[in-house]
Amino acid sequence: MRKRTRELWNSFSYWWGRRSLQSRLVAAYIFIILGPSLLVSVYSFRTINNTYVRDAVDKNNYLLQMEKLHIVNQIEVMERAAQMADSDKVVQNYLMNEVDPPLGELIDFNNTTYMTLNRIQVINPSIEHLRLYSPSLNMYEIWPIIFRESRVSAEPWFQKALELGEREMWIFQNNDPDLMERSTNPMTEEQPKVSLIREINVPAGHHIGMIQVDMMLNNFTPKTYTDVRDNQSQMFIADSELRLFTRTDHSFTENSPQLESAIAERLKIYQKTGEWNIDYKEGGKSFLLIHAPLDRIGASLLNVVSMEDVMKRISHTRNLLIGANIGFIFLLTAIAYVMNAFILKNLRRLTETMKKVRKGETYTGITIRGGGEVGELAHHFSKLMNTINTLVAQAVYKQALSKEAELRTLHNQIDAHFLYNTLENIKMLAEIEDQRTISDALTWLGGMMRYNFKWSGEYVKLRDEIRHIQNYIEIMNIRFEHPIRLELNIENAYLEVEVLKMSLQPIVENSVKHAWTTGGEELTGRTIRIDVTEAEGDLFILIRDNGLGLTPERLAALHEAIYAREEESQEFSGSGTGGYKAGGIGLRNVHQRLQLFYGEAYGLELQSEPGQWTTVFMTLPKVLLTGDKSS
Repeated sequence: MRKRTRELWNSFSYWWGRRSLQSRLVAAYIFIILGPSLLVSVYSFRTINNTYVRDAVDKNNYLLQMEKLHIVNQIEVMERAAQMADSDKVVQNYLMNEVDPPLGELIDFNNTTYMTLNRIQVINPSIEHLRLYSPSLNMYEIWPIIFRESRVSAEPWFQKALELGEREMWIFQNNDPDLMERSTNPMTEEQPKVSLIREINVPAGHHIGMIQVDMMLNNFTPKTYTDVRDNQSQMFIADSELRLFTRTDHSFTENSPQLESAIAERLKIYQKTGEWNIDYKEGGKSFLLIHAPLDRIGASLLNVVSMEDVMKRISHTRNLLIGANIGFIFLLTAIAYVMNAFILKNLRRLTETMKKVRKGETYTGITIRGGGEVGELAHHFSKLMNTINTLVAQAVYKQALSKEAELRTLHNQIDAHFLYNTLENIKMLAEIEDQRTISDALTWLGGMMRYNFKWSGEYVKLRDEIRHIQNYIEIMNIRFEHPIRLELNIENAYLEVEVLKMSLQPIVENSVKHAWTTGGEELTGRTIRIDVTEAEGDLFILIRDNGLGLTPERLAALHEAIYAREEESQEFSGSGTGGYKAGGIGLRNVHQRLQLFYGEAYGLELQSEPGQWTTVFMTLPKVLLTGDKSS
């Protein structure tokens, strides 16, 4: 690849060197001007692009917020109507009446209380229906406000409302069925509506009925069902079940069939994470999905904005910038060519004279008016030709010899491969002598050396760090009469996450050196356990030994040394109940590296039970070795 690149460069250099000076100057002028011009054009285009998009977002977000404000007002109207209706004591008594009311009471109720209920709907013309349902079979229905519950008990929302008790329930429906059954086919025309439904309990816990306040969606959210057709934006309202309601004619969903499912999917993500992606593309078309939650009714309001006109304006602006750059370059080229032709006229005369001399013609001299570099060059050329003629007449030949000596300093370095090969040779000798223990020890040592020498970056897989620890434990067990047992409780998926290289080994080494120190006596049953868990995107690595632990005083001193901002001038001496150094230089270094690479939210924490165990908790983000934070 490098050879190919060199060949291409040499070819270009040769071609470029054969161009005329005038051509190269013109090209240089274009290159010098074209670079800044392109940078300014790209910056201007991006700025204009961002401005167009930001203006579109701000404008349509304003319209969305105004519509949300209107919806909030309509919600309050419906809630106020429901409160006025079901808080009337006379209405409550009528709903839970179990016997036929006297005719006088019925007439009085109809002339007073019922008229009050009817007036609520008259005062609020946007309310389509105000309905009260009674479980009593002896109650007289007074259409179109008071009904028996049997008319709606089969509706899907009825049982849900009973389960919610006196809490409000908001439902969206695609049609408005006729409870009085006066229409032969109530489903002939879709009439989407939103309903506020609440159970009436008097006293608390005693069901006496249900209240329902309906409002047509074209009144509830008029911009969603507006008759003014705007081909650049369309509003949607989604209920708690992620069903979308909008106008059916001239809808974006006609040409973008995946739009509804994409909105529903993003609403699911928003409910889980609170994150919303505003950009959407389908079939080569770009949209902005602007979202406003309606928390009071468990719904969402969306404004889908087509970026077609915005993209056309951006494309038009881009074409203008490109055209301006091309025109500017052509103009610059013409001006540069004319100016260079005038400036280089004398240089061409000198060049023609040189060509004649090269062909063997007698040099008769050249006169160039004016000074400058070309005049000076012509003067020196004349002097040169006179000198050459003198040298030819005298037949003097001069030979120049040049030698270049290069001194190289050889740096003797130990080749890592030499060490690996030497270990392999010693291992083979040990196997020939049937010294299996020595052979295994050399294998473990070679693995550790390769891991230490091969420092290709700060991050490695957890699998590699664990293998390095296993080699270290095996080598250290050669020294001990009672070996240390390494227990691993790590799922395979965690072995692929990245950790800082040499971040776990110093902690294990600290346990090996100090956890079981008892004044020379070697303890039995020594175990180091490594567990890996995760929570909320973070990884927790627990390294526990069953050593002698630390006293509370030594544990506090060790924490103070690890978390200190400045390094202590000298270590604490002594050990806890076991032999942990209270200074914790190795632990401090690991803690500082974790915070340096991952942030102050991560690092080490120690816990210990004197005489039983010590655990080091390491917290770091769960990141795959590719660099992406896993979910």
